[in-house]
This record gives sequence, C-alpha cells and structure tokens, in this order.
Amino acid sequence: MLQSLPNHVGIILDGNRRWAKARNLPTLEGHRIGAENFKKIVHLAFDRGVACLSAFIFSTENWSRTDEEVGYLMNLVVKAFEEYLEEFHERGIKIVILGRRQGIRKKVSEVIKRTEEQTKNNSNGTLALCFNYGGEQELVDAVDLIRNKNDNKITIQDIRQNLYHPEVPNLDLMIRTSGEKRTSGFMLARAAYAELYFSDKLWPDFNEQDLDIALTDYRSRVRRFGE
Repeated sequence: MLQSLPNHVGIILDGNRRWAKARNLPTLEGHRIGAENFKKIVHLAFDRGVACLSAFIFSTENWSRTDEEVGYLMNLVVKAFEEYLEEFHERGIKIVILGRRQGIRKKVSEVIKRTEEQTKNNSNGTLALCFNYGGEQELVDAVDLIRNKNDNKITIQDIRQNLYHPEVPNLDLMIRTSGEKRTSGFMLARAAYAELYFSDKLWPDFNEQDLDIALTDYRSRVRRFGE
C-alpha cells in the first residue's frame, strides 16, 4: 500500500562548498547559490502538499570554520530572511528557528525574532530552520528545562514537550544531498522512525525532479515503526 505524502520533510543541505570547488569558484559562492536553491525547493515542497519542511542550515559544529566563512554565512542568513520573509509571509508560511540563541550575533538574533513574530499566526505550512543547532545539544537543553521545572522521573513525553519548538512534528522523511550517508544529529529526537533518502547531487544541483524522486521513493516504502 502506497504511503501518502510525508507530513514533515527534513533536508540536510550538503555540498555547497564542493559545488563551488568543482567550478573553480569561491566557497562562499556555493553558499549563495545554495541559499537561492533552498528557496525554490521550499516553495516546491509546499506546493506538493508537504505540511512541514525543516532544514539544517547551520550546526553548532560549523563555528569551527574560518572566520571569513562564518561571517559570510551569518550575513547570508540575515540577507535571506530580509529578502524572503515577505514572500513566505504572503504565502501563509510559518517560520520557526530551532537551535540555541546564545552566542549568535545581535543582528541575526533580531532578524530571527522578527521573522518568528511576523509569521507566528500563519497556517499554510511550517518552515523549521535548524540554525546554531545540534541534535545532542537539543536533548541536553530539553533535560535542563525539565530539571528546572521538577525533580520527577524524566519521561519521553517530558523531553518531547521541551524540545526547541515542540510543536514541530516528528520527521517522516529525511533527505541528505552530496552522497554523504549520515544524519549528523539532525532532528535527533524527532527522527527515530524517519525514512532516509540520500542523493548524490550536491545541494545547489538538487532540483524539482530530484525532490519528486525522493517523495515518490518515500511513498513506495512500508513504514513499520518497530512492528
């Protein structure tokens, strides 16, 4: 029996730097093209009927990259929010950001707050961006919140209710580009029974046809949830 479309699709956007290197372009150009492609894929996914799309856009480990690259990525995040916010808002897309707010630049923090506030009542889909995010760190932060609230035995439900934006549902389909076959802690607490799909395409080359192939592959699978 075919599956329906996944309710929540998560994407690990991998391969921007390799894409640029293969074309003898600056690394930063790969990130710029990758951001433009991401906007296209987001719209396509919602057009297909996906209710929630999440993406790993900056991990807690990415701070170890060069100051130049990190600085460029921070500016790119601000620019993308400023340029794309109205477009997503007009389409009724709610945007939430999952990750730690500590240590990020004031300008980035402000644009995140403004974006979440402006789109909080939208109901035509949810775009969940994992920024300054680590799957293990999310669990640690959830446990810290629980410990501050009570001394009772911690349950799975307690953890789920204290994740970053707990209203974001469990992951149905996880897509990773660039041929790498690992999850890197993405949506660790929500991905226990996610179906995994790996594409050899570098992220800037991942297109509409590739998205449709991934969705079709998902629909052909039988999900068992440990049965």
